[in-house]
Amino acid sequence: MKWTSALAIYLLFWAFSAFFVLPFHGRRASDDATPLVRGQEPGAPASFRPGRILLQMTIVATIGFVIYYIAYVNGWADPDKLSGRA
Repeated sequence: MKWTSALAIYLLFWAFSAFFVLPFHGRRASDDATPLVRGQEPGAPASFRPGRILLQMTIVATIGFVIYYIAYVNGWADPDKLSGRA
């Protein structure tokens, strides 16, 4: 596998990891003891920390990519075998 292909696949894993990480984040503002600010959506997170979310996305994407790469190197994820051409 070329390094550019590996990078593209890793970036896809990283982008899709947001769908796994974001649902587990934060309490809603309405669950918090502090009163809502005028115009604030009650379902919005009470505190948004993008650095932590990006770090968690990177960890999840790296784990997923390593599993995929091991499967690719061992031939378990060979496109020809999976499509029935081989």
